[in-house]
Amino acid sequence: MPLTDTIARNAKPAAKTVRMFDRDGLYLEVSPRGGKWWRLKYRYAGKEKRVSLGVYPEVNLKKPRARTIEARVVSSSGAVRSAIGRAPIQGSMSRSNRVSIRSP
Repeated sequence: MPLTDTIARNAKPAAKTVRMFDRDGLYLEVSPRGGKWWRLKYRYAGKEKRVSLGVYPEVNLKKPRARTIEARVVSSSGAVRSAIGRAPIQGSMSRSNRVSIRSP
């Protein structure tokens, strides 16, 4: 079930960091101290990477979802990005160096 704003708002801190997954690698990370961060998990060159997309509630659910879709478009074009929002680096790449965003 995808996240809603109500679920994100009512997320309570636990003893350990909690990850509440939405879709396509996007999740809300709730720290034990109560901080909430939007993160995007992806793979580059066979290694798992993650990018912070903002802090909840300053960044609502709509923006991280839009940036996730943007990242999928960039990854399908073969461009590499070290972080979402930076300019893509163009060039020829082997298959193993492409960015892959998980899809359901």
